[in-house]
Amino acid sequence: MFKSKFNRKPYYKKVLRLAFPVILSQAGQMLVQLVDNAMVGQLGAVPLAGVAFANAVFFMLFVLGTGMSLGLTPLVGEMYAVGNHRRSASFLQNSILFYTCMGVAIFLLAMVVRPFMSYMGQSPEIVEQAIPYFGYISVSVIPFMIFAAFKQFLEGIGNTRVAMAIIITSNLINIFCNWLFIYGNWGAPAMGAAGAGLATLISRILTPILIILYFWRRDSFYRYFRLFRRDNFSWETIRSLIRVSSPIALQMFMEGSAFALAGIMMGWVGTREMAGNQIAMVISNFAFMIILGIGSSVTICISHAYGRRNWTEIRRYAGTAYRLGLMWNVVTALLFISLRRQIPLLFNSDPTVVEMAAHFLVFVAIFQVSDGLQANSVAILRGIQDVKCIMRISFFSYLVLALPIGYLLAFHTAVGASGLWMGLIIGLAIAAVLYNTRYRMQVRRQLRRPFAAHR
Repeated sequence: MFKSKFNRKPYYKKVLRLAFPVILSQAGQMLVQLVDNAMVGQLGAVPLAGVAFANAVFFMLFVLGTGMSLGLTPLVGEMYAVGNHRRSASFLQNSILFYTCMGVAIFLLAMVVRPFMSYMGQSPEIVEQAIPYFGYISVSVIPFMIFAAFKQFLEGIGNTRVAMAIIITSNLINIFCNWLFIYGNWGAPAMGAAGAGLATLISRILTPILIILYFWRRDSFYRYFRLFRRDNFSWETIRSLIRVSSPIALQMFMEGSAFALAGIMMGWVGTREMAGNQIAMVISNFAFMIILGIGSSVTICISHAYGRRNWTEIRRYAGTAYRLGLMWNVVTALLFISLRRQIPLLFNSDPTVVEMAAHFLVFVAIFQVSDGLQANSVAILRGIQDVKCIMRISFFSYLVLALPIGYLLAFHTAVGASGLWMGLIIGLAIAAVLYNTRYRMQVRRQLRRPFAAHR
């Protein structure tokens, strides 16, 4: 896009140095879902479909909280870049209160939704497996949101390693608790799919405890606690969080809802189709964590450059993100196609489920490049706090185009279940083009202001 002779190596190094812990953190969070599915999948297609259904319903709520937490990173990053530690501490203090309240609100909303899960077109045996699991993971959103306040604050100041270590620790505990409660080892009750939900809850309760202890014991972080004041609580600061966070949350909600609702509609086709779809979706999400890690690190770098209003740096970090993302997406697309019949065997041995998952992995491979482009474009726009546009683009791409097209293809043509994936591919491609166009417009606008664009 821009011809230049600058040395790209420092940008790759910085992005990857920040991205590596974030990737492990993001992959660690996805590993919980992957392990849940792999271990529950050994019980059969119905328990796996139950977990898939519960996750699809819960994800639409959970993604709102996740999106709200992401708005903290660019705000803190901008203040950190100019050395305003008192304002950074104020953002942390207010985010702890706000995100805790968000976690409680999401939990209560999940409890309102739970009785209606029987009316979402799923077979009774799937709903029976789903509801206990759903109850446990709904409670887990409260400790997750407390942890998210500290995690996104740390990312804002450029520290990505602490959250990585805590998430890896919690994942190991989750795997062990899965082994205990799913199968009933060491005298624990054999809870099946519900045991995976309990394990997730236990592991998420530990994360805020561990990160608060870390802040408390490290002087470089405890100094932010020392800056906490009662008069720091203010609606103005919380409004700033909402201003940046709510468009991000709504964008993630609409994108996540498109995938989640497609998963629910897959259950209308059949149990094995839903189980196969869940395997393909988990693998896709796990690979996507690399892109999210790159995007998160680029948001950090760009938010610091944005604090200095250095648009030359912003452009260079954006180009780095696109190139790294493209390389990874090409690799994953090739792997998904070449290993499409081997990967599903890690989750389930039912030949019908494996064949369904292999079929869906081809569609996952097709949208890799557009998915990476749209995710990195969103990360760049977050870094410069241009977030209102992403909400509108998501609404058009996913709710106006992807879902209706997928539904029509799946249930009103001979395409069948594959139509749901075709709709998602179209939505992702449109979103990728529109997000990237918005970023380019912002750059061109700044180029008309030479001092602001290059200083």
